[in-house]
Amino acid sequence: MATLASLKLVAAKKPTNQPPVLQRRNKLSSKVFEQIQLAKAQSEGGTYAPTKHKTVTNADGERVAVTVPKRIKPWWFVAENGKCCIAIRYGAKVIELAKGKTAIEVASPDALIEALEAVNSAVLAGELDAQIESVSGQLRSGFLK
Repeated sequence: MATLASLKLVAAKKPTNQPPVLQRRNKLSSKVFEQIQLAKAQSEGGTYAPTKHKTVTNADGERVAVTVPKRIKPWWFVAENGKCCIAIRYGAKVIELAKGKTAIEVASPDALIEALEAVNSAVLAGELDAQIESVSGQLRSGFLK
């Protein structure tokens, strides 16, 4: 009982669901984290290939679950001036970071990783909530009849 006495005990209730803005933040943050891991792997000369589970039908006609590598496309590209630019994506849409500006320009692969980490911290702090909401609305309107 002395061990429990050393811990801080509280009456807490786990929330049943998260608000939509928090779900969108977490979704974008996980995608930015994947981009950070991809950039780190490419700068070290390796590959980053997370896996996902997929259900396929085999030759016998049975449905089986297999593990396949997840395809991750890099969000960065080399612009006309030779510098690397990062376009932050939410789904298939590019997020407009400022009025008329959709990319972040960096000079080196090390700066690429630092910029992605800064974007991730901005997402988690809620600085991009308005942009995520507008892009999310555009994506949702594509599914309406």
